Formats: sequence, structure tokens, C-alpha cells
Amino acid sequence: SQMPHGHMPLPNFRKMVQDSLEQSGAQLLTFRQTFETVTPSPVTQPLNPAEERKVLSLVSKHGPDKLYQVTSDISGSKDLDLTLHKGQIVALLQSVDTKGNTNRWLVDAGGPRGFVPAGKLQPY
Repeated sequence: SQMPHGHMPLPNFRKMVQDSLEQSGAQLLTFRQTFETVTPSPVTQPLNPAEERKVLSLVSKHGPDKLYQVTSDISGSKDLDLTLHKGQIVALLQSVDTKGNTNRWLVDAGGPRGFVPAGKLQPY
């Protein structure tokens, strides 16, 4: 009785709720379809021969399940941060930094080791 639609007969209230849910579902479906067509899924970047050799070295040291690809350029701003380019392959050493932050991962970039933002890596 305290709700704005408390005065409505129950069948009318149910119909109103059902219509609202159907409309919201249709909007969600439209949004999902738009999002899937506008935002392409991440694509693995092709490797040059030097990068391929580095990847083979990283696989032999760390295993294939530890490899990640950089999804956008990274500019290291703190001590021990790496500067990497989109498409580079790195090996995950730890999924946490020295202070327990899981948003910064320790990686091996095939020589230098350092921290990068976890959100800019995707499994390779």
C-alpha cells in the first residue's frame, strides 16, 4: 500500500511489471548487440622474427601458460615499471606487486623484468 502502484489491481500491476521487464530485456539485448559489433575482441598481433625468438625463449623458461601479450602501449612511471609496446609478449612471474597490489604484475619481458598494469595484458 506504500508503493506508488499499490492502488492498482493485482493483474494490472503484474502486467505493468512484465511490460517493464520485457522493455528492459529488449534494451539490454540491443546494448549487447551494439557492444559486440562496436568493440572488437582482442586480436593477437603478428610477431617479427626477433620477437618470435624472444617468445621461444620465454616459453622455454616459463612455459606457454605464463605468456601474455601487451594490449596497448605502457609507459613505466615508477621504479621497476617497464615501458612496453602494444603487441609485445611477456611472461608472468607474479600476479601481484611487492605491496600486494594485484593490479600490477611482475613480468619478464625477455631481458628486463619489472611491473606492468595487469589490465593491459591478455593471455597469449
